[in-house]
Amino acid sequence: MRCEYWSIACNKLCAMHNAIAHNFFSGSIMPPPLLFDLSQIDLEAEPVFDKEAINKINPQRFEMQHLDGILWYDKEKSQILGYKDVTQNEFWTRGHIPGRPLMPGVIMIEAGAQLSSFFLKEIFKEPGFIGFAGIDEAKFRSVIEPGQRLYLLGHITKYKKRKHTAHVTTKVQGVVNGTMVFEAAVSGMRI
Repeated sequence: MRCEYWSIACNKLCAMHNAIAHNFFSGSIMPPPLLFDLSQIDLEAEPVFDKEAINKINPQRFEMQHLDGILWYDKEKSQILGYKDVTQNEFWTRGHIPGRPLMPGVIMIEAGAQLSSFFLKEIFKEPGFIGFAGIDEAKFRSVIEPGQRLYLLGHITKYKKRKHTAHVTTKVQGVVNGTMVFEAAVSGMRI
């Protein structure tokens, strides 16, 4: 009786594992919809905020600057679209997979956090430094290579102001060539 129970349990676990693996490797685990419709935005337009304007707001410099422009935003809907042009000169290209440089996931998340910080400080006029406070629901769905433009979609889902601080949570998505490459919820806090 005991062996029969374990045999049934093992068979069920194996069937579950095979179903999950089949769904994952067959590509049937679909990403969520985009935060907003990119077809309604001119992706070739001049940025509303260029790198110079971003530098006046965000403190990151040199190899840690991962936001090149802001193409569009809607303050009422708490939505923003920025981008990073990924080049062969990125600090990670030499060592993050020699022979096939791939943008590290932590850098993707950092780019999303910089988008959120810029949005909060420039558009919502939040003073001070917005520090990284957390990350949730991160998923990496594809690779980013030098020569590609990473579009960064952001939607503020939570924004709490207090007397001496503020806390923001922004859902971010990265899109390259029409494909979602990552998604996450990043949190920041005025410190």
